[in-house]
Amino acid sequence: MTRFSLAVFAMAFSLTATASYAADCPVNVESAFDLEEAEVVALYDCVKDAMATGYAKQGDEVGSTYRSWTVTSTRPAVAGPHGNRLLQTFANDVAAEQYLKFAEEGVEMPVGSVLAKESISISKKKKAARPGPLFIMTKLDAGGAPETDDWLYAGLQPNGKPMKFKQAFCHDCHAGWEDQDSLAYPLEDVRISN
Repeated sequence: MTRFSLAVFAMAFSLTATASYAADCPVNVESAFDLEEAEVVALYDCVKDAMATGYAKQGDEVGSTYRSWTVTSTRPAVAGPHGNRLLQTFANDVAAEQYLKFAEEGVEMPVGSVLAKESISISKKKKAARPGPLFIMTKLDAGGAPETDDWLYAGLQPNGKPMKFKQAFCHDCHAGWEDQDSLAYPLEDVRISN
């Protein structure tokens, strides 16, 4: 599976978001890549409460608690994968110290590390931002999932319902960052230092 395939898959999931979860957050661009920094910050301020409420709606533990974790960037940014959405990653206490090093070689995340990545999509048709899925990665014990380098991939739709997909679908893209324990990081200009 290529990174392009992951982007197409993630875009398909944005279609599952219902109008009741679309925030009234207008934008004057058709692509998140066209947003200026101040526009991204304002957009995130507009949609962040709707995201947190939606992800927690079904009582998922990660969806209900991730906002109390360490945020890893100064603001959401578009990295390309995950359907060209604006992404903001949170790291639980187990993951935060290692993840915030943003190391490019020899990375080995501790067992129990959990990363939760909020996503915001731009509706070209409605010229508005809306919550996308919450993407979740959990590091398992050695041998817990050898086909995915011991990562368990999950996701929550904007209404808190679990997403269904094959593990390989996510991992086939993440495997491109093998030296980083299959992790991608926020863009360099928005990373929070350790």
